Amino acid sequence: MSIPTHTNTIEVLCQGVLCPKDKLIADLEGKVVVLNEQLAWFKRQVFGAKSERFIDLTQQPLLPNMELGHQPPPEVKEVEVSYKRRRVRRNRGADTISFPDDLPVTRIDIDLPEEEKICPETGEPLVCIGNEVSRKLARKPGHFYIVEYVRPKYASKTLPELGVKTAPMPDAVIPRCPVDESLLAHILVSKFADHLPLNRQVEILGRSQVKISRQTLSKWVLTIAFVLEPLYVAMMLKVLGSKCIFIDETTVKLLERGRGKCKTAYMWTYVGGGGGDPPYRFFQFCIDRKHEHPLTMLADYEGLLHSDKYGAYFVLAKYKAIIWCPCMAHVRRKFVEAEGGDPALRTKILRLIRKLFMYERVAWKCTPEKRLIIRAEREKPILDELTKLVQDRLLAGGLLPKSSFAQALNYYQGLVPYLGNYLNHSDARLDNSVAERSVRPIALGRNNWMFVGSEDGGKAAAIILSLVQTCRNLKINPEEYMEDVLRRIMSHPAKRIDELLPDNWLAARMGQPAPPQEVAAKMV
Repeated sequence: MSIPTHTNTIEVLCQGVLCPKDKLIADLEGKVVVLNEQLAWFKRQVFGAKSERFIDLTQQPLLPNMELGHQPPPEVKEVEVSYKRRRVRRNRGADTISFPDDLPVTRIDIDLPEEEKICPETGEPLVCIGNEVSRKLARKPGHFYIVEYVRPKYASKTLPELGVKTAPMPDAVIPRCPVDESLLAHILVSKFADHLPLNRQVEILGRSQVKISRQTLSKWVLTIAFVLEPLYVAMMLKVLGSKCIFIDETTVKLLERGRGKCKTAYMWTYVGGGGGDPPYRFFQFCIDRKHEHPLTMLADYEGLLHSDKYGAYFVLAKYKAIIWCPCMAHVRRKFVEAEGGDPALRTKILRLIRKLFMYERVAWKCTPEKRLIIRAEREKPILDELTKLVQDRLLAGGLLPKSSFAQALNYYQGLVPYLGNYLNHSDARLDNSVAERSVRPIALGRNNWMFVGSEDGGKAAAIILSLVQTCRNLKINPEEYMEDVLRRIMSHPAKRIDELLPDNWLAARMGQPAPPQEVAAKMV
């Protein structure tokens, strides 16, 4: 048995003290990396650009025939050049304006004074040889007018007890409402397309000496939403009956009655009704973000589903009838934000993702058959290389679990079984940007109207938003559409409610046959 020497004892004691310190130092270094990544993210949010565009300056020249790196300065030769300066006429291009030719014209005559209509040399009167006409586009603030319905009354001379007969009033979306459907449509579009809250509209109306309380406007909006609900349900069935759906959600504030505080509610959007760029924007208001909302809505859905990595979509992805296509733009965003970790690998991954989007831009300009060929021959190898890079780096280990780079790698790895689903379907897309664009108006609007007053108000907002934002997507004047629908919907047959959907309404206005309708899904 060997007796430990004094030197061995010191080494054992040093190891017992240094090992925990080394572990503590490694932990602290990891925290420093994570905190630096968070600080860089906050700085980028406040001071930096929000674009996720990736430009790899090491792979391509700035300009054609120009390589990066140190280049010797070119030989400069001095040559004398003579030139004559000529004033070039400025091409205004997009600075010009256009307006309808049938606008009413107000003529203003500006004539010379009588004493200036005499020739200063001969004293003879000047002769008018024409007019110099200058046209300017003008506007009058809030033009209102009264619609007066005059209905003659008829009665029997011999039998007055039979009463008085008059022609019936036209159907009104709000019985005995003192305003016309044209003003109601203007109020709806101002709120849900131009993001003007009702209290601000009250102030705007007041400038034209029209006084309507905010409470009255709110009641009108709720009533109109109830009337338009059958059209809203018809749109929902068209979306759920389509072959391709894009889904996303965003937050809105909901006022809690009696408490004077706001809670977080959600507005879900379902974009569908067509192919890769569907026409319909269908919104659903929910008081929370529970999985049951999309699960219930899409319980009987069959087709392509585009979304982010929310947990409810993982459940839907297990349905045999649903083909889940996760969003590659979210994957790219994770790696853009992961500035720490392995810079070389991050750059390579972002470069490959950029190539995928470049091929997709080309593919969507081709026929569906050619699109599938491009994806199979060009995009699939890139996707396979991406997956191998991510998996090899995760197997190598040595990553800080809380670092943004490790989270980006794990985010991608969790989507690997589904990322290639879009390759085999011509209507599928690489990202979910269609749905993200559809919720952008809500993000703009909530900065103006701030909160939803009640759950009924949120449902009413979802109904009207669905119609107004669908009109905007189809390049339809939403005010013209809403006015026409409000005048017709009370007497329109319920079996033909689809005729009032924005795309069918536009086709009827253009004198074209309605677009082919897909089989409606079962109502949930």
